[in-house]
Amino acid sequence: MEIERWERSEEISDAEKKVIQETWNRVYANCEDVGVSVLIRFFVNFPSAKQYFSQFQHMQDPLEMERSLQLRKHARRVMNAINTVVENLNDSEKVSSVLALVGKAHALKHKVEPVYFKKLTGVLVEIIGEECANDFTPEAHSAWTKMRTLIYTHVTAAYKEVGWAQ
Repeated sequence: MEIERWERSEEISDAEKKVIQETWNRVYANCEDVGVSVLIRFFVNFPSAKQYFSQFQHMQDPLEMERSLQLRKHARRVMNAINTVVENLNDSEKVSSVLALVGKAHALKHKVEPVYFKKLTGVLVEIIGEECANDFTPEAHSAWTKMRTLIYTHVTAAYKEVGWAQ
């Protein structure tokens, strides 16, 4: 059941797009700091994900990770990619294109298992919920859950397109 739900992306309504964009704008105002928080929590919760990052794979201390210029640079890239998706929620071709590029790069160049996108987007939603605590309603959570599924669906489609074999 869990796998089935993740395989298909639900339509994000106009009202949900607005909620996503409003909460994202608040979070993206602190792009680098929030991105660093997302990556640190991701690596603390899923230490096996660090295997794909030679620059900081041996860092155990979150403070050391926070000071890493490479981690900060990657955090900005992650946040900017998500920002492009959020800004273009009304342009499904642009969303598909951006996420296909991300998926193909991570499949072919970085050899990252696609499950890590599900884990990373879960951490992202947690952090957004904390950053927007007073306004992160059940409706906002639901909208972001759909967004999370949208990202994962498009990224894994790119993996399939390039013939990813697990």
